[in-house]
Amino acid sequence: MTHLAPMLLFGLIGIALLFDLLNGLHDAANSIATVVSTRVLSPQVAVVWAAFFNFIAFLVFSHSVASTIGKGTIAQDVIDAQVVFGALMGAISWNLITWGLGIPSSSSHALIGGLVGAGTAKGGLGAIVWSGVGKTVAAIFLSPLLGLVLGLVMVLITSWLFARKTPAMADGLFRKLQLVSAAAYSLGHGGNDAQKTMGIITVLLYSQGMLSGEWHIPLWVVISCQAAMGIGTLVGGWRIVHTMGSKITRLTPRQGFCAETGGAITLFLATLGGIPVSTTHTITGAIVGVGAARRMSAVRWSVASSIVVAWFVTLPAAALVGAAFYELTRLF
Repeated sequence: MTHLAPMLLFGLIGIALLFDLLNGLHDAANSIATVVSTRVLSPQVAVVWAAFFNFIAFLVFSHSVASTIGKGTIAQDVIDAQVVFGALMGAISWNLITWGLGIPSSSSHALIGGLVGAGTAKGGLGAIVWSGVGKTVAAIFLSPLLGLVLGLVMVLITSWLFARKTPAMADGLFRKLQLVSAAAYSLGHGGNDAQKTMGIITVLLYSQGMLSGEWHIPLWVVISCQAAMGIGTLVGGWRIVHTMGSKITRLTPRQGFCAETGGAITLFLATLGGIPVSTTHTITGAIVGVGAARRMSAVRWSVASSIVVAWFVTLPAAALVGAAFYELTRLF
């Protein structure tokens, strides 16, 4: 296997961290949209709050999601620098397109799509680890559904618990509780999403002979990926915040708390199970759930349906771009 010159290797790692930063930027809305739309926090304070919990997620979760990305998507003997480059460029290109259009698509599935596309371009369909990709595809359907159900359940529980409280008292309490739920969601976001880049960088290091022995992730890779995610969140993606926070449905502090809590529980379960899920899908499902709990007409279904279309387009679109960039590298 051809090894890269050090400067090219550092450059490719830099591209991976750029993707991680764009992931944080693109997905900042997932962590802060509800807390901003309910005006519990200003956008400037909200991104700092989210970025902090994005960063410290490595102190809470193991690295099972990174292992799924690094070992459970494309056969390790197929992955080389060209495949990694194609995967990253496919994901980055799709992220930039959807960010520019204000569409909350999945950075996670863009990366997996790019990896599948570039890996297939090199090794054919036999290069795909179908069990790992199958988990990811299943999560496209299950994570928003679970987020929706948990959002609904949280609305029912809080409605029962606070039935005898005055609206003003309940509103004041849920404004404080939203700080906790936003922190929990940001923790789950950092725990699941940053690991995807960790897996890409680690498998690249193995392919270049920089790491050997049992699969492990160096601490500098962990810290770099969590930091890049946090910085991206600090920059924020304000168009998507608007879509997530107000275009799907109008949220009260109680509904914001319920959506974030339902989404956070989903992310915690997925991360502990080593399943790379979309934080975008998860929080969208939860927001739709709390909106529908009020009344079905409270949800702007035309907006929600356009988001769902973007979900299904992301994997194949990123795969095609990833394959194209892989083929491009073969010309040099």
